[in-house]
Amino acid sequence: MLQAKVSRQEQEERSAHPDDRSADPRRASPEHRRGLLLIGLFKLSKAILSVALGVGALKLLHHDIASVILHISEVLKIDPENRLVGVVMSKADLIGAPQLKHFSVLTFTYAGLCLIEGTGLMLEKRWAEYFTLTLTILALPWECFELYREFTIPRITLLVVNLAVLAYLVWLLRKQLWPERSAPAS
Repeated sequence: MLQAKVSRQEQEERSAHPDDRSADPRRASPEHRRGLLLIGLFKLSKAILSVALGVGALKLLHHDIASVILHISEVLKIDPENRLVGVVMSKADLIGAPQLKHFSVLTFTYAGLCLIEGTGLMLEKRWAEYFTLTLTILALPWECFELYREFTIPRITLLVVNLAVLAYLVWLLRKQLWPERSAPAS
């Protein structure tokens, strides 16, 4: 009898909890889990890349950037007189310790945001879906401006991926908010 009361009470508590998988029918969908897992992995990979860039910038603080660029060109067997190496060398003169520190702070902050997004999405938290949706929408004007400034394949790819993430999250949240509209009419 006591066990029946405890189990009934546990069931009521579980159904009242908003993040419970049984209380939210969309959480049981394997497509939902796969989509959020894929976006979460993408965000976590962006976090890892951002941390690597930030650490790399910090490692350049006490080095001559021009000599590092020449060393990289030698390792990659690129002619130091190459036009690309010349352009990079001319830009390297403009980069000092304050710029490297600022860049590191920005990349570590971005890595933190991506880590929060990715972890929340992989744990299928609703707040992470809204958080990712908001940050993706806020980044779109910047991405469009950058694409307008210089039309490159990586920028197009990033814009397309972010638009796909945005479309998926809007579809998912809309399906969640209005399940009767997304259900097929019988």
